[in-house]
Amino acid sequence: MQGARKKGRYQHDYSSLMATDNGKNETAAACSKEPYTGPGCAGGILIGVTYLLCVLFFPFSLCYTIKVITEYERVVIFRLGRLLPGGAKGPGLLFILPCVDEIKMMDLRTVCRDIRPQQILTKDCVNIMVDAVVYSRIFNPNLSVCYFSKPHLSMSILAATTLRKTLGKRDMTEILCDRKKIAKEIARKFDRQTADWGIKLERIEIKEIKLPKEMERSMAAEAEAARQARAKVITAKGEQNASRAFKEAADIMSQSPASIQLRYLQTLRSVAAKNNSTIIFPLPMQLLQGYAHS
Repeated sequence: MQGARKKGRYQHDYSSLMATDNGKNETAAACSKEPYTGPGCAGGILIGVTYLLCVLFFPFSLCYTIKVITEYERVVIFRLGRLLPGGAKGPGLLFILPCVDEIKMMDLRTVCRDIRPQQILTKDCVNIMVDAVVYSRIFNPNLSVCYFSKPHLSMSILAATTLRKTLGKRDMTEILCDRKKIAKEIARKFDRQTADWGIKLERIEIKEIKLPKEMERSMAAEAEAARQARAKVITAKGEQNASRAFKEAADIMSQSPASIQLRYLQTLRSVAAKNNSTIIFPLPMQLLQGYAHS
């Protein structure tokens, strides 16, 4: 029941994300293309009063007007609700106006997020459970702020859906063998979809693919049978090579009867060294030739 609720919540989050895509396109266009026309008359008066208060309460006002931005952070400033021109600010010291400016801190470092385990039906009708991880980073803070309130979460939701679509078009064998190829294909799709979102997919990796128990047993049996078949082939090839070597040795020894006698004596020596209680009666083969012909 809990899994069904999580799945429903996930589908609702993604549906909300896709449903507001047109509105986000308009917002991003406004953030990136619409010129800044100034605060207006009332806004100018309010800004002037704020500057005057900062001067009157100097240096105590520095506690509210000075912000320190680290190297890996950028700040997007909204003055009276409008995005200030010039892009994101930072790093270093930043001057803001209290009660007039609203700041959004954006972290430019790569963020790693786990994708929820996805149950996927492959092209050859096999149910598999896939665990993956997504690495993403923000490269344009202005667009990212205008698009999403939680950009990395939205990216992971979209990554999960893209992963399901991509793996659903492939066979199970292809999924198990071509993980890197599939990851590159998903990354190319993200580059096309999120080119104007201000966030980039660094990489996506498939951590684990869980197969059904019956499928695991059948694959293990198939692999064991394949190993046994290869072992039998290797044994047969060894026996074939050994028989060829014995035949060549027999041909050579047949040309020299003395070599046969030497080989016979060498065999006796090896038998005597291993077990001294063994008694061997040498019998010349010439004695048996007469019985063989009769």
